[in-house]
Amino acid sequence: MSKNWVKDIAQMHEKYGVNEKVNQFDNEKLVEFARFRIKFLEEEMNELKTAKTAEDVVDALVDLCVVAIGTLDSFGVDANKAWNRVHNANMKKEVGVKESRPNPLGLPDLVKPKGWRAPSHKNNVGMFSKLF
Repeated sequence: MSKNWVKDIAQMHEKYGVNEKVNQFDNEKLVEFARFRIKFLEEEMNELKTAKTAEDVVDALVDLCVVAIGTLDSFGVDANKAWNRVHNANMKKEVGVKESRPNPLGLPDLVKPKGWRAPSHKNNVGMFSKLF
């Protein structure tokens, strides 16, 4: 195994023919597929919420990543490019207080400073553009 999760997911999709099949979907099937993936993410989140052991937590968190990255991959989004854009934007945030999100643990909270810009994924949305 590598340390490149995005590559690993793409390799898995290639092995099982996921992207080949998804690329044949018309818009109606793409919408259905997107809904399926959302339910898949919800299923994994529910497994996390109902975890009984530390192992269950780790498994659910990794499964969430697999499904999320897999969804990006299967829709033709460059997940590394999207990640870098989001990470770069997040690194421009500042520590502060976000009033709309309680923070009872006193952890550093990231807030958008004046002039902050959200990352643009305009040229990296893959087949999601067919859904809207």
